[in-house]
Amino acid sequence: MNSGDTAWVLMSAALVLSMTVPALAFFYGGLVRRKNVLSVLVQCFAVTCLVSLQWMTFGYSLAFGPDLGGVGVIGTLDWAMLEGVGGAPNASYAPTIPHAAFMAFQMMFAVITPALILGAFAERMRFAPFCAFALLWSTLVYDPVCHWVWSSGADGQMGWLKRLGALDFAGGIVVHVNAGAAALAAAIMLGRRVGYPDRMSPPHNLPFAVLGAGLLWFGWFGFNAGSALGANALAANAFVATHAAAAIAGLAWAAIDAFWIGRPTALGTITGCVAGLAAVTPACGYVGLQGALAIGLGATLAAYPAVVILKARLGYDDALDAFGVHGVAGVWGVLATGLFATQAANPEGPNGLFRGGGALVGAQAIATAATFAFSFAATFVLLKAVDATLGLRAAESEERIGLDLTEHRETGYTLLDG
Repeated sequence: MNSGDTAWVLMSAALVLSMTVPALAFFYGGLVRRKNVLSVLVQCFAVTCLVSLQWMTFGYSLAFGPDLGGVGVIGTLDWAMLEGVGGAPNASYAPTIPHAAFMAFQMMFAVITPALILGAFAERMRFAPFCAFALLWSTLVYDPVCHWVWSSGADGQMGWLKRLGALDFAGGIVVHVNAGAAALAAAIMLGRRVGYPDRMSPPHNLPFAVLGAGLLWFGWFGFNAGSALGANALAANAFVATHAAAAIAGLAWAAIDAFWIGRPTALGTITGCVAGLAAVTPACGYVGLQGALAIGLGATLAAYPAVVILKARLGYDDALDAFGVHGVAGVWGVLATGLFATQAANPEGPNGLFRGGGALVGAQAIATAATFAFSFAATFVLLKAVDATLGLRAAESEERIGLDLTEHRETGYTLLDG
């Protein structure tokens, strides 16, 4: 075991936790209307509590545990209640840190993924159904996809997408494509907000959103560089690639805003940065600076039309652009990994198409299509089931008028279901 690796992974786990609370909470909370800000903050905290408990009791075992049946689809419950997950390393995943540290690091990925989805249906799903959906989605969608891509057993068994050769360094498939597809399904399933799009008020607090985006950028270094699972050169490469992609994507979005609407915007700049971060996530451990810059620029070129043009033309209400940013940029990032991966950045990884490794592009495309299709269909079914039993949407009168939870503190807890 290596104490430096252990310290870095534990610190990275804390950084990834900060991406949900407070970073995503402030980012999403600043973008909704004033009457809904507290509900968004509470949803982020609630999903953190719920998924953390699910992960430690049985979710980690389903995602990373010994493969069930040897087909690479889902794990067994052999590690339920963290049985056998302690201070000794697991050589299949991280041979220089405690198995419990690896579990804790991966837990924060499981937490933020369903939290990203709430950006698609912000301002219209009731609190109790949201909690039920988050728990079901984590178990039936996130855990299987995680097993497909990242599971690896001592007996040589691994997830079917990993066996296929798909690469996902830090969660482009598992987190962003997965959550983006679910976000699109949720936006379609729940329908539009009352008054959308003609009578929607602008974000109530852009400084909150800017603060949240800055904290996301900070935490993303744990997300990506921490996925090296050690304090080493690979972590440094992932750190630099992450920063480069975010920087160029933010500037590119601001430049397109200046051309398209006549001026750069704060919201556009931070949206571009987040898109660049999402896109470089699967690639950051496999590409150098040139690849990172290309992926960051491509993230803006792909996500901008989805957010500004496609959503308006197709009419779906992706409230905070969870699909437009995380889904579209995530898909680009996974496919771009197959283009720009280079053994100069990671000698243990394959070369991409531009380095003579054309087979990787096919594996990335299959992984993207399979994950998107499964997540979209499963999310739609889960939402239908929750709607049939608990009812998803708040009453129309509550959506239209609403009460400001920051001013009506005496009734704040009862209003969580509105």
